[in-house]
Amino acid sequence: MTQIPDITLNNGVTIPQLGFGTFQVAEDDTQRIVESAIETGYRHIDTAAGYYNEAGVGAAVRASGLAREDVFVTTKLRNGNQGYEEALAAFEASRAALDIDYVDLYLIHWPVPSKGLYIETWRAFEKLLADGAVRAIGVSNFLPEHLEKLLAETDVVPAVNQIEVHPTFQQSELVRVSREAGIAVEAYSPLGRGADLESDEVTTIAQAHGVTPAQVVLRWHLQQDTIVIPKSNNPERIAANLDVFGFELSTDEIAQIDALEAGNRTGADPATADFTQMR
Repeated sequence: MTQIPDITLNNGVTIPQLGFGTFQVAEDDTQRIVESAIETGYRHIDTAAGYYNEAGVGAAVRASGLAREDVFVTTKLRNGNQGYEEALAAFEASRAALDIDYVDLYLIHWPVPSKGLYIETWRAFEKLLADGAVRAIGVSNFLPEHLEKLLAETDVVPAVNQIEVHPTFQQSELVRVSREAGIAVEAYSPLGRGADLESDEVTTIAQAHGVTPAQVVLRWHLQQDTIVIPKSNNPERIAANLDVFGFELSTDEIAQIDALEAGNRTGADPATADFTQMR
């Protein structure tokens, strides 16, 4: 079984550095796919209320036969549930859907600055943390200005900022600001939704190591102490994405991948995104 390294968050909680993402995994397929991921060796599963597959994730965790503390579960608050009381109620709905006693990491999914509710929402998250309903709280898609306001007006520093990061969209300034505040960086869409695997640099490095382009990019993330959550529905790719600890990129190879930065955001812009994620 692959030994996945842990990252220690700012409150002492440890999180497996390589996890399994479930964005756009269909509800009916979630339990089967997540069970496959856990059987392969993943011990960190990332979901969200806005993915509408929390029930399948929780069912897979229970079906695994593993102790609850052996699987790290992250979920996220939908944008349409921001606000103090709304966030508390939404958390209970997520906990019920997952059918687990506690959540390891709970994230505000997007800042939605147009609504101006993320400070109020964070205070609800602080209560959940104080009550022991969650082990760590964090944010997702928060830009420097959102982090600055949050840090100035609330008490608990987020444990994680989950953001889009991949070779052609590295958000280096946001990564720097997050880490300087003691916030761990977690990369979603870590392969650029597949587009970043086609570069000559990545394919050449993959050939040199006898690995796949996806394994090269995941290794690039890991060697920068980034938490990373690749997603696949394919059992072979699920296994291959975990098999990234038998080689190491050189300083020059990392520099070659760093040089691929091109501003290629594949998701929404957090500065303007205001969709509710509600059905």
